[in-house]
Amino acid sequence: MVDIAAPPQYRRYSARPGPVPVADSTAHDLPAYTRRNTLCQPMHDSRREPTEHVFQVADGKSKPWITLKLSSSAKSSKSLPTFFEKENINGQLEVDAERGDSIQAITATVTGRIITGSSVDDCFVFLNVTQPIWAKSLDTPRIPSPSEGASSTKLLGHCVWPLSIALPRTVTVPTGAGEMRPFRLPETFLERNTRVSVQYDLTINISRGKLRSDNRIKTAFGYVPSTRPEAPSMLRQCAYTQFLPIPGPSTDPEGWKMLRPVAVRGTMFRTHRVEAKATLSLAKPLCYARGTVVPLSLTLESRDSQAMDLLSAPSAVSVTLRRRVRFFNKTCSSRQDVAWNESVEDVGKAVWWPSTSQDARSDATTRHLEGEIRLAKDLRPTSEMGHFSISYAVVLSPFTATGFMSDSAALLSEPVEIATMHPRGPRTNAYAPPAYDSSRNDEFHASYNLGAHII
Repeated sequence: MVDIAAPPQYRRYSARPGPVPVADSTAHDLPAYTRRNTLCQPMHDSRREPTEHVFQVADGKSKPWITLKLSSSAKSSKSLPTFFEKENINGQLEVDAERGDSIQAITATVTGRIITGSSVDDCFVFLNVTQPIWAKSLDTPRIPSPSEGASSTKLLGHCVWPLSIALPRTVTVPTGAGEMRPFRLPETFLERNTRVSVQYDLTINISRGKLRSDNRIKTAFGYVPSTRPEAPSMLRQCAYTQFLPIPGPSTDPEGWKMLRPVAVRGTMFRTHRVEAKATLSLAKPLCYARGTVVPLSLTLESRDSQAMDLLSAPSAVSVTLRRRVRFFNKTCSSRQDVAWNESVEDVGKAVWWPSTSQDARSDATTRHLEGEIRLAKDLRPTSEMGHFSISYAVVLSPFTATGFMSDSAALLSEPVEIATMHPRGPRTNAYAPPAYDSSRNDEFHASYNLGAHII
């Protein structure tokens, strides 16, 4: 038995550092810093040769008699095979058949499952693709083989078959409401602290007669859908191309979604009641590629100058990217409303700094902040499949400042989507100044714990 626990490594994109632009000379109210561009350089096609994965069965013989070779986009042969949307599962099957062998048929099966527990009933199969490779009957479809021993009604000697299994982009399955509709295949998903997982498997089954047991090679593999945001506004694309600050909502209204203003109320130093108005804006379109950032803009308004000084501090603003994983487990409860399970966590936190834009100058009653949420490179994309979904929202939570006690819970939540590919055009720039960029770490990175095995 072979056990491969390493996660699939994605290598379709690679960030490359680019030229360092000169800092904006108008930034009088900020410590001097150099804008960094770690996300946006044009990506050259650096894809390497496909990685080969080898799985074998010996069954006590002196050498393996079944060998499955797969070519995938994984980073190394020690990782699980990884396939992107529109890529076929390509490989080769080799069988050394002895004279008198009772093999009746050989088939390849690809399955996709949503697993919610350890019971047999805690599994929903949304993908099942079977491809005949060889059969004893000449009436059954076969994959053409260059091997002479695979041309008759009985296998003999070293037989080889090339494999190329196409995966559908969508499948039609029942929704939570019971209606049938198409869904895009979700990305492989398995996390330690989440009860639901999405797993894909490739199984080669060698069927024998009634008196002998079948043989199988089974391996899990990683699947990555190809989802891409629409291009940002032309003004923002120009800013990315020239490594300039992106224009704010007042200069580029088509490039931003300005959310409804919310009241920020609370008590300062236990005695002084304060109130301010906060207006949060998100860069459009509201779909962002993982490994990039979510650009943000915030305007605070209040006649209380002391409150403004307190609330406009970058550390006082709390905006996070919140992920919600929702799934249905029919065996955990007889009541359908209770059988729905949710896992909610913040998977990204915004960093903020005072705006230096000429069209958003702060004064005694108004403060403007710029911000961004960095998205982990392995963040799971937005997806939905029947009774399973992964969704995201940008959440504005109560302000947190020394001496300030807020009156409310979450102030605002706006749904967004996470994609696996960059939008067309120039790559997104990261703008957080080093002095305010203390939140960049790996605490939000999810991890795989998948295994391949041979039966």
